[in-house]
Parts: sequence; C-alpha cells; structure tokens
Amino acid sequence: MLQLDARENITGLINDFHVGSILHTSPDDMILSAKLIAQTRLQIPLLTADDCIHGHSFWPGATIFPTQLGMAASWDAGLIERVARATAVEVAATGLHWTFSPVLCIARDLRWGRVGETFGEDPFLIGELGSAMIKGYQGDGLDDETAILACAKHFVAYSETQGGRDATEADVSPRKLRSWYLPPFERAAREGCRTFMLGYQSIDGVPITMNKWVLNDVLKGEWGFTGTLITDWDNVGRMVWEQKIQPDYATAAAVAVLAGNDLVMTTPAFFTGAQEAVARGLITEAHLDAAVARILRLKFELGLFENPRLPDVARQQAVIGSSEHAALNLEIARRSITLLKNDGTLPLAREGQKRIAVIGPNAHDQHNQLGDWAGASGQVNWMPDGHPRELTQTVFDGLGLVAPSDWEITYHQGADIAQLSPDPEGETFEDGQPRPPIATPAPVNQAMLDEAVAAAREADYVVVAVGDTIALIGEGRSTATLDLFGAQNALLDAVAATGTPMIVVLISSKPQILPESAMNAAAIINCFNPGMRGGLALAEIIFGDVEPSGRLPISFARHAGQQPTFYNQIRGQHGHRYADLTQDPLFAFGEGLSYTTVEYSNLVITNEAVSAADTLRAQITLTNTGSRPSLETVQVYVSDLVTSVTWADKELKTYKQVSVPAGESVVVDLELPVADCTLVNANAERVVEPGEFELLVGRSSRGRDLVKAKFVVK
Repeated sequence: MLQLDARENITGLINDFHVGSILHTSPDDMILSAKLIAQTRLQIPLLTADDCIHGHSFWPGATIFPTQLGMAASWDAGLIERVARATAVEVAATGLHWTFSPVLCIARDLRWGRVGETFGEDPFLIGELGSAMIKGYQGDGLDDETAILACAKHFVAYSETQGGRDATEADVSPRKLRSWYLPPFERAAREGCRTFMLGYQSIDGVPITMNKWVLNDVLKGEWGFTGTLITDWDNVGRMVWEQKIQPDYATAAAVAVLAGNDLVMTTPAFFTGAQEAVARGLITEAHLDAAVARILRLKFELGLFENPRLPDVARQQAVIGSSEHAALNLEIARRSITLLKNDGTLPLAREGQKRIAVIGPNAHDQHNQLGDWAGASGQVNWMPDGHPRELTQTVFDGLGLVAPSDWEITYHQGADIAQLSPDPEGETFEDGQPRPPIATPAPVNQAMLDEAVAAAREADYVVVAVGDTIALIGEGRSTATLDLFGAQNALLDAVAATGTPMIVVLISSKPQILPESAMNAAAIINCFNPGMRGGLALAEIIFGDVEPSGRLPISFARHAGQQPTFYNQIRGQHGHRYADLTQDPLFAFGEGLSYTTVEYSNLVITNEAVSAADTLRAQITLTNTGSRPSLETVQVYVSDLVTSVTWADKELKTYKQVSVPAGESVVVDLELPVADCTLVNANAERVVEPGEFELLVGRSSRGRDLVKAKFVVK
C-alpha cells in the first residue's frame, strides 16, 4: 500500500518497506528496482509512476508539450488526445506505468501556483479536454503495452483556495461541489479513468484523505468507480504534523484506510502506523486486504505479472523525441498561442531588409518556456540542466529560423525576474521535505536595460518576451501579486518609450497583469508555457505562416484585488464594479483574435419549445470579412433566465471549430441536448428546470461577442 520516493534508497524501499509502487525513479534506478523485485519471495511487480503532465517530464530528450493551460487554448479535444497518446508511448518505453495526469482542478484564483497545470476556469471545457487526455493515455485498453494509467487529480476542490494559497481549507458546500467541482471528475470516472489522486486540502474541516462522503458515497457509490485511489504527497502524514487532526500515525493510517484509500504516497510512517492500527483494533486486516486487492487488480489489468513492462532501450530510441512527436508538438504549440491585441502590425511582411530586436528574460530561456514538471523545474536531481538545449526552440531561436535570411535578429535579456533566498523558517518542513526558496523581485540592472533599449531604438520591430519563472510557479509557490515580477515593467516602459513597434509576448504559467506600456503595444501574444517548439510556432504566427487560432481557457485580471474574474460567476451583487475599478476582466474566457474579422449573425433556433428529453437545434451564420482564412471556435453558452437558486449568468455548454475561408460565409449547425441545461437545486439535485432560457453563441464569453436567441423548456 506504500508508494515511496525512489530518490531515496531504492534497495531499502523494496527490501525493508516492501513498497507496492515508486515514483521519481531515475533511469538507472528503474532498472535496479526490477532486479530487486526479481529477488523477492513473491516477485510482485511494482507500479512505477511520475508526473508526466505535458510529456515525460524527467526523461532526458523526451517530448515536452505545452502545459495543460497552454494546450487548453487550442480548445481541441482530438488534438489533446493525440498528445496524450504520444506521451504514453514515450512514457511506456521507459518502464513507467502511470502518469499523475490529467489535472481536473478548476482555476478560479489566479494567484494559486498551480494554475498552469489546469485546463482553465470552465468545468465543461475541463471535462472535454480531461476526458480526451485520459483516452490518449489509456489507449485501447490497459493490456496494450503502450498504454499507461491516467490519474484524475486533485480530487476534489483542491484549487478552491483561500487567498490563492496552496492546499488551504476549501470552503465549499456539497451543493457547490456538485455544481462546479465534481462534474469533470464524474466524467473521468464514468469514462474509465482507473486512478484518482486526492487533494491536500480539507472541506468543511474534513481532509479529503478521510472524507468518506466524497470517496465512498459519491465516487464509489453514485459513480460506480472501481479503480484505485492514491493520496497526494504525504497526505496521511499531514493529518498529523500539519493539519493536526490526528494524534499519531496509527490513527491517521486507520482513518485513511477506512475512507477507502489504497496507495499511500510518501508517508513512510504508514508502514508501522497501519500495523499498529491493526494491533490496536482501529482497523482489521480485512480492511488492508481490500485495499491490497484493488492495487493487485490494477497490476493484473496492466498485465504486469506476465510482462512487467521494463525499460525497453530499442523502443526508447525509436519513440522518445521522435520526429513524429516533434511535429505533433509543433502542431499543438501553434494551436496554443493566442493573439490578444493587434493594431495591424502583424503579420510581419517579408519586405526589404529589417532588424528585429528580441528582448526579455523569457525570450531565450528554455526552462521558463517549458514551465513546471519539465526536467530542470526542481522535482528531481538527475537532470540539473533539464532537457537537451537543442530540442527547445526559444522565441529568439524561432525568429532566427523563420525571418528572411537577410534580416538581422539580435537578442538582449534586458531584465531579470527574481532573486532567490533561503526560507527564514528553515531548510525543511516538519516531514523533512525541502522548503522552496523565497523569490524577491530582481532590481533593475541599468547596464542590461540600457543595452536592450539601444537595440530597440535601432530596430524596425521589437519583440519583448516577459512572464514568470520556475521559482514563482508550482506546488507551494502561489503569489500574492499578479504583476510582472522584477524589472520587467521597467523594461516594457523603457522599450515602449523608444517608439519602435513593440510586440509583447507573454510566456507564463498563468494570466498576469500588464502595465499600460504593454497594453499600448502594437500586438500582444499569449503563449502560457508553449513547450519545446513554442518559439518556432510563435515566429510562424508573427510572420503569418500560420493563422492564430488560440482562444483563452481562462480570464485575465486587471489587478490582483479584482479576483475573482472567471466568467461564470453567480448572479446577485450590488452593481458590476468596485468603487475604484471595473470588474470587467482584462481579457475574457474564450477571447482570441485572428488575422481577419469574422462576423456572427442570424442565430435561429429551429425548435424554440423543447422538453428535457429533446435536443435543441440552431444555426448561425459566420462571415469572414477579411482577406485571410480563420479557424473559428464557435462557443455556445446557455443562460437560465429565472432559477430556483442563484446560478451562473451563463455557462459554456458546447463549442464547434469551423474553418471560414476569406470572404466567404458559412452556416454552422449547432446541437445541444436540453438535458445539459441543468442547475443544482437547493436539495443538491442536478435538474433541468422549466422556463425561459437564452442561447448565446459567439467568439468569446463577453456579452458584446454573443448573439442571443430565446427558447423555452416545457
């Protein structure tokens, strides 16, 4: 029942703790673990696992795709399924059986450090993309040696933080859980995801690790989940030393087992704690047997007793970082990039001999471009330099590859982001894990800034790549501010003052607040963390070789104090602004520009009176009024106009991606099961209530971008 950290003594884990699973296993220890298991009495194979969230994070040379938040900007479930399938093929060749992915958390507070690991702010979109990723990982069945176990995490409402701080109490009612947070996980369970990972947090005072209602009544009872549950890192121990809800490891082990947990991640004291719990009569051996049976069943489903799926060097050479996967990586990187502003400067015309100054701390930094869980992001010790540098094309690399050969492309860093210092609370937490360093804003380096400004002044165009850095993102690294950190605002202000047309590129793990100088730039392009091919994809879009098609899966705030900014907020407040600031987001969920203009008109519902058993059918006309083609993401929202309980003003219910040729019109057919037009009533029941609804169709969640038509549910 133990899954322990293989960065420790692998021999001791197997011979002394008799682990059932290991994680964070180096390539060398993966082979050693197989040899050690072969020497044990029963030779029960290990489940080997890791956080392969957007590619095989910790295998040198593996394909690293955009992060989940980046992939979500594609709004393309089929493409994301292909990414997960490619990841599974690479992961399986290395001897890993299990990825702790997808993340199905809803990102509603942008200060939270793990926003970049999510698919954004909307439960429906998260369910669509998460389901696709699960299918890609698990393939046609677990008996396929290229299939790996998917893991839906972090169950549930882990992202509903206080002040954006990681793993705080989630103040969520059962009705609110059913309304927003449970649906993506329900879909994952019903579509065959074989493992779920529990969040760190508690709900209404009860840690998820011991929450029988969520784990047994809902997940296993209502949804019929028969898979395996795993705690997150030291969840059982945290009940003792952090949450202080259990007096010792025996009682912590007992409540975790009774709640239905199977594998216990990185709590070594569970080994003796569970045995003591049996001796004290807190649990019985039968309780342990039930968990062990579920773990063994998972190993049988994978066929590990017949084929332990050890590292396969020949397959590794054939599939890891293959040209096919690199091409797929470029495809998803292109689709993940979102054009947010353009005054007509883009696309750049290949005319004459021009000079581009590429500036900024994220213009030529492969680690910040790849983001968290990517080699040098700090979770493992055998890849201090990360993935091979030549596999990643930065913004500077990409522009050098795509620009005409006689154009001059120069690079100047211009600014630093963060300085790191030790945590004054000490080197480690109470459980011995290292505390992350404290990040403080890097000061202006005047010489560096002057060099960048001089280059911008002499250039015809300047591309400034800003954002965040590894020290500011991930688990335990929430931020109190959303401002660009360090000397980046000073850099943007100084470059803008030169008057050279400025293209601002955002490479970050989450939406950040932009200064006025950036908002007045000629163009703004959002990339999140676009993966190894992100720089090339960006350059192709800047020069118009590829049409921008990304749409935001999450809203941008104008100020950290404006939180929350997600689009589907509950109706009912005094006004729609603060006394000093609008509540309107800087950029809204679903927004994104093309190099043309597409108009939405003539929304017609063909059956305006329907029942809950019917399918609503509608048509809308899209007209491309420009000279370039567009891939439109036609977004379909529903508003229930009068509800028995307070509810969101509108919710995304479906979407459709449509190619609209230049100068042409396309009539798009839309279908929506009325059974999807639900709310959760005061009795915590999901129902379709009769009455008037509005169908809203358009290019984003903003009211001005939506065409409306009414229908009635009988």
